[in-house]
Amino acid sequence: MLKIRLSRAWKRNTPFYKVVLTEHTKSAKTWYKEILGFYDPMSKEFKIKDMEKVKKYISTWTQFSPKVEKLMKDNNITL
Repeated sequence: MLKIRLSRAWKRNTPFYKVVLTEHTKSAKTWYKEILGFYDPMSKEFKIKDMEKVKKYISTWTQFSPKVEKLMKDNNITL
């Protein structure tokens, strides 16, 4: 099953995450299929690049991780 979840990006001493599409059994750091957006917890910025792709993936049995689902709800992003 595919999931949309967060993957830690490599910024030293600064948290920064990519929103990626990945298989739920694989590591999100190295085995993602596509980058869909980013999340910066320092500035509380959450952005999805292409909502049409996210809508397409959600319509084909893809799920959000709990953290990504909460971020979308907190930022008033609806599908």
